[in-house]
Amino acid sequence: MLVVTTENISGYHIKETKGQVFGVVVRSRGLGGNIMAGLRSLAGGEITEYTQLLEEARRHAVDRMVKNATLMEANAIVMMRFDSAEIGQTMSEIVAYGTAVVVEKNG
Repeated sequence: MLVVTTENISGYHIKETKGQVFGVVVRSRGLGGNIMAGLRSLAGGEITEYTQLLEEARRHAVDRMVKNATLMEANAIVMMRFDSAEIGQTMSEIVAYGTAVVVEKNG
């Protein structure tokens, strides 16, 4: 599955547009992670516990988006974007979204 943030894919043309596709993940850092992150925030700098959590959540959101596009019989996703939001004080929502399409190589 080709996944790009652009409207077009170099060397390919869009044969069919299947429609919008997305993958959603809601994650919460456990109590131990929150305590460690809180202690790190006192010193300043990157809070690696949260960075790792969000990187993993983004990967899972993209995986779910690709799975949904596959169910739509698409072979590519164009205009892929991420969105995020906080739910309460302990949870993060990550959404990967784009347009599912069928592409063919130029030639």
